[in-house]
Amino acid sequence: MKQCYKRLLVKIASALFLIGIVHESSIGQKKNEAYQYHIHKASSAIKIDGIPDDAAWKGVQVAKDFFSVLPMDTSFAKARSEVRLAYDEHNIYMVAECFEVVAGPNYVESLRNDWSFTKNDNFLILIDPFDDQTSGFAFGTNSSGAQWDGMIFGGTTVDLNWDNKWTSAVKKHSDRWTIELSIPFKSIRYKKDITRWGLNFVRLDLKTTEKSTWAPVPRQFATASLAFSGMVVWDQPPPAVGANVSLIPYGLGGVIKNYESNLPSKYRKDIGMDAKVALTSSLNLDLTVNPDFSQVEVDKQITNLSRFELFFPEKREFFLENADLFANFGYASIRPFFSRRIGLGVPIRFGARLSGKLNKDWRIGAMNMQTGGVDNSGLPAQNFTVASVQRRVFARSNIAFIFINKESTNYHPALDSLKPTYSQYNRNLGFEYNLASQNNLWNGKMMYLKSFTPGKAGGDFVQAGHLKYAGRKTLLYWQHEYVGKNYNAEVGYVPRQGYLKVNPQVGYNFFPGGGPVLSHGPLLNYVAYFNTALHKTDDEASLNYLFTFRTQSTLTVFATYDYVQLLRPFDPTNFTKDTLPRGSEHRWKAWGTNFVSKPQSVFTYGFSTLYGGYYEKGTRLSLTSDLGYRFQPYVSLALSTSYNKINLRQPWGNRTFWLIGPRIDVTMTNKLFFTTFVQYNNQQNNINFNTRFQWRYKPASDIFFVYTDNYLPSPFSV
Repeated sequence: MKQCYKRLLVKIASALFLIGIVHESSIGQKKNEAYQYHIHKASSAIKIDGIPDDAAWKGVQVAKDFFSVLPMDTSFAKARSEVRLAYDEHNIYMVAECFEVVAGPNYVESLRNDWSFTKNDNFLILIDPFDDQTSGFAFGTNSSGAQWDGMIFGGTTVDLNWDNKWTSAVKKHSDRWTIELSIPFKSIRYKKDITRWGLNFVRLDLKTTEKSTWAPVPRQFATASLAFSGMVVWDQPPPAVGANVSLIPYGLGGVIKNYESNLPSKYRKDIGMDAKVALTSSLNLDLTVNPDFSQVEVDKQITNLSRFELFFPEKREFFLENADLFANFGYASIRPFFSRRIGLGVPIRFGARLSGKLNKDWRIGAMNMQTGGVDNSGLPAQNFTVASVQRRVFARSNIAFIFINKESTNYHPALDSLKPTYSQYNRNLGFEYNLASQNNLWNGKMMYLKSFTPGKAGGDFVQAGHLKYAGRKTLLYWQHEYVGKNYNAEVGYVPRQGYLKVNPQVGYNFFPGGGPVLSHGPLLNYVAYFNTALHKTDDEASLNYLFTFRTQSTLTVFATYDYVQLLRPFDPTNFTKDTLPRGSEHRWKAWGTNFVSKPQSVFTYGFSTLYGGYYEKGTRLSLTSDLGYRFQPYVSLALSTSYNKINLRQPWGNRTFWLIGPRIDVTMTNKLFFTTFVQYNNQQNNINFNTRFQWRYKPASDIFFVYTDNYLPSPFSV
């Protein structure tokens, strides 16, 4: 049977490469090559005030006749948009006029940066400076002038954690609103002498529930899909960018008190610095000494009923630019590198990070971080090194290599010590081929990883892959994963070892000719896990049916069947510490719903339900809700609630878990923000309080005042 599995992997790998060759080499040019904007140097100065009355805008080309993407992609957009571009020695300029079809106020979430795309009337520009259809930049504002910027990776995903310097202004008129912006050449990465960039414009008009683009994008794809970008053609090569160095020093004072041990207060006096150096216009060097991340928002808590470690995304700015070079290697549950492993409960002493493009085909990333030791646990100082290189092949696919090394420095553990023993080193070496067809219908991955750890040999590798076809109506998907029992990624996120997983999916969409339902259709999903002896330990079969309404609200109903054979003792409440035995088998059925309201209302809501069986022939009821109300554009109120009721035999009995998280966002201007976030989690017996005041006194330059604390709910105490 193992030989059958190996033959199956060979066939899937061959199919991936064959499809990549056929789809990437058979198409001579990209889909929207004919959509071209010819940009010229501005004839005079441009003032960023949201009013397109500067002489430089006269006589330049106008990008218009946008295409509708949603609700349907078969016609021109109803909401008319007109865009102009220009440049000078330092900046790219854009002005866009967004004409109104329906009278009345625009919909906006707040004046905070990086608002939710679906909840705001907004306009974006997407730039692909290398025209590689895989990476680029996104800039835009909502109709009240709040900025939105991000780095595009993987050809379609926008990482909003990326932040840089640029300016914008919005002006409202009776029949339209206008956005004007300037993007410094220093703020983006590009190669000199390239005179053809990828380009698209995106507009969302919630009053007509219409999403539109200048270069057409099929409705099943995100509008940020660079495979469908048009072209901006320069009259001469963009200017070479000079030195760009940003220094960010900090000083931090504080007091720490342990109330449980009633120890004396400790005072904190720290200084440090970050630096960002543009080595070339497309290659960036980040440096840090004694970094501090106190301005980072707290994680959103989750009621944990899983058998495995939960994943919380990276939020620290130092690790974010070009993060896909490091963090996107692998899959959601097979990440050989996860930056939050660095500095976990230990101080980071210093670090350096090099990332960016060498040319249109090559991207590189390298990182070295040094942490300090922790005396009371015996944790030694450690050094982390990561190197990644990515080479584009065909039109949009790539091959990538990664090397990860975690090494304990000057570490010689005493044999008779009562402190934990840590590994001398852990290394990972990996290769992957990422398929992305030029028409975006096919994508896939084939990857291999191997770990090196003292005392662990054999079964120390990973092989995984997937293939997906996303047509207008049909979805076909296959994924498999094999993780050896000794595979070890100490700087990664791999919550499960020693398994083979297979995951096929098939889905279909129907498009009614009229009525309130825009589209509807089923999705059948099956996931099975086997141990390394190919004995099945888990499977889940689910049937989902999704309704998408013309108002952009959605409703999903689903039914599932689950089977689990426990690989280790497990507490099904993650609370009582009483466990079910290893090897015990559990089967149950469940059903549920998920609804998200239309984004146009100032009052938005979403809810999900789940009811059915649970471990040990028990039952589980799960209810979650997300409520929001906004006083446009200054105040946004939100309340997230999760309720889980589990009925089991003794010793677990009946358990009820609440997770309640009210949040208030006050955006006094697009430069002054105040946020308060409270979380009550009775599974963790914790109340978390986080409040932040942020003053953006210059583009990408902030001062934060942050207060965070945790309390015991009963009796209420620190």
